[in-house]
Amino acid sequence: MNEHAAAEPIPGWLDRLAANAHAVGTPWAESVSDRARRSAVLLLFGPGERGSDIVLTQRSDTLRNHAGQVALPGGTIDPTDADATAAALREAHEEVGLEPATVEVLASIEPMPLSVTGFAVQPVVAWWRSPHPIGVLDPAEVARVGRVPVDDLTDPANRFTAVHPTRDFAAPAFDVDGFYIWGFTAVLLDTVLDAAGLTRPWDRADRRVVPERFWTR
Repeated sequence: MNEHAAAEPIPGWLDRLAANAHAVGTPWAESVSDRARRSAVLLLFGPGERGSDIVLTQRSDTLRNHAGQVALPGGTIDPTDADATAAALREAHEEVGLEPATVEVLASIEPMPLSVTGFAVQPVVAWWRSPHPIGVLDPAEVARVGRVPVDDLTDPANRFTAVHPTRDFAAPAFDVDGFYIWGFTAVLLDTVLDAAGLTRPWDRADRRVVPERFWTR
């Protein structure tokens, strides 16, 4: 986007999500442990070629945790970070080259437990008012960066229930533009789409086994 061009207005559904962010509950029965390590992720929505989109990353296959999985920009909240918002913006800058000054932070959601790795993850909702080129900065951390249209996420043809064969796990998932989205990221997106009033009916009985490459990750 040209820096002199008028910023795109925030979509009504995103305003609605931001206004209701305080009421977005965790989809899990478990609560956040006092001993959980704190982290933050950035739900960065922006104006795309086919309507609003969201920035997603695919983690490197060489990472110790959640290798190869689709994620949102983000990471651990460092002692030098003022809060979860600062951490999410810093991590997005380090991971994909996002310029924080181009982002309007709208709200944050209460931390959600990620018991597999012992983290409590706080989602930060933002609007990318002046998009600019982003991409992979460190292939050891991030394998791919993409902007996925929100309409593709809400398309029932791209939605199903992911089932893990070795765990007691069955949850919403997405398969969009080569991104296989399951686990925490998919559950968070499902929750956010519901809160924004964007969810369209989809076949929850369409149950698909999580690809074997993710079974031990």
